[in-house]
Amino acid sequence: MSFLDNAQDAPLQIVGVINAYCALLAEKTGFKALYLSGAGVANASYGLPDIGLTTLSEVLIDVKRIKQATTLPLLVDADTGFDDVFATVAAIEHAGAAGLHLEDQIDQKRCGHLAGKQLISSEAMVERLCEALSARKNKAFMIMARTDALAVEGIDAAIARAIAYQNAGADAIFVEAAQSLEDYTLFAQALDIPILANITEFGRTPLYTLEELKQAQVAMVLYPLSAFRAMNQAALNVYETIKSKGSQRECVDNMQTRAELYHYLDYDPSDGASYERKNHRT
Repeated sequence: MSFLDNAQDAPLQIVGVINAYCALLAEKTGFKALYLSGAGVANASYGLPDIGLTTLSEVLIDVKRIKQATTLPLLVDADTGFDDVFATVAAIEHAGAAGLHLEDQIDQKRCGHLAGKQLISSEAMVERLCEALSARKNKAFMIMARTDALAVEGIDAAIARAIAYQNAGADAIFVEAAQSLEDYTLFAQALDIPILANITEFGRTPLYTLEELKQAQVAMVLYPLSAFRAMNQAALNVYETIKSKGSQRECVDNMQTRAELYHYLDYDPSDGASYERKNHRT
């Protein structure tokens, strides 16, 4: 399944998942597309900040686990290509993802909503994209170009970069750190390929609604770490309660029950052998 299969669901909502179980929750909630954030991999899987410290092999572990749990299309954050764009695209496509995005920051990248980002030239990013496009085997595999130029160089330069990336063959443009709906509209009017809005909390971009983004001609809306942030706060609350109260009693009403867990896993504890046969696990 590709992102193009969901073109009728415009804007397509793409939700971030940090592991296989979150992917199941998102799928059973009705979402049609998933996202694996580089920050999510760094933060959740390795306890690191999102500053380009994780490797391709580390990202692939999470890609493979998620794709074993769901058939939904998965968009993967490939940062700047992990020092080998060709190998990165080939490996992520082989792992079962439906697409990835590459950004125009230097290799020592920073979170797109932090100050101090440094960009490579537009020409260098075009080379990065051309290498990516030459690596993919299936044209349905989406190669998305992310530009961080809006916060660094301004709207005109960012749009000029996006046009260059489109001309190089990018399938879509990821507009990072937009601060107004007009920003998205200007990108959409200048381009012939879809644009993605990154609606992440605690960043530069307001939390626009789906309808507002539709009116701004956005084709895809990304919520990269919303569930992860909520999970973190919930976990912290439980830890603090157990530590201070000596019991988790006060938190139980906010927990997913064992029965609810099994529901989302499609697991009947009275027939575990059948589940093991179906999933080829012993």
